[in-house]
Amino acid sequence: MGSFDRGSVVALDTFLESSLESVDQAEEKVGSIAQSIGFPEEEVFRLGMAVREAMVNAVVHGNRYSANKRVHFVVGRSDRAIEIRIIDEGVGFHPESQPDPTAEENLLKQSGRGIMLIRAFVDEFVILPGQPGGTEVVLRKVLPSEGT
Repeated sequence: MGSFDRGSVVALDTFLESSLESVDQAEEKVGSIAQSIGFPEEEVFRLGMAVREAMVNAVVHGNRYSANKRVHFVVGRSDRAIEIRIIDEGVGFHPESQPDPTAEENLLKQSGRGIMLIRAFVDEFVILPGQPGGTEVVLRKVLPSEGT
């Protein structure tokens, strides 16, 4: 697993079950950490939605709700940023193989918008192959500057 930015500390490092309760827990934990850094309420909400989407992907698509698989959930924080790493134990994910959710033939489909939403709600979003397997996603959000 990669390292956080210099000046960051690990605020949370835990393993969560492959359940929707874990999705809620992850969203709540990130929200409280983001608030403690000073993120405005709207940005806390947007970050929570991004974490929720990424956790749903890990639980549902990565681990397929398997009771034998967990999600490694790590949150790093600094005075100006928060970084979330979510690592599942699934077979791996290839974003280039996903259909474009904005293509006309896909507009009414229920799935496929999660990654698009995550990208809209965070400053940086990276998908990496997990080690030894699965998928690792990194979400990073920087505290908005005063007056922006």
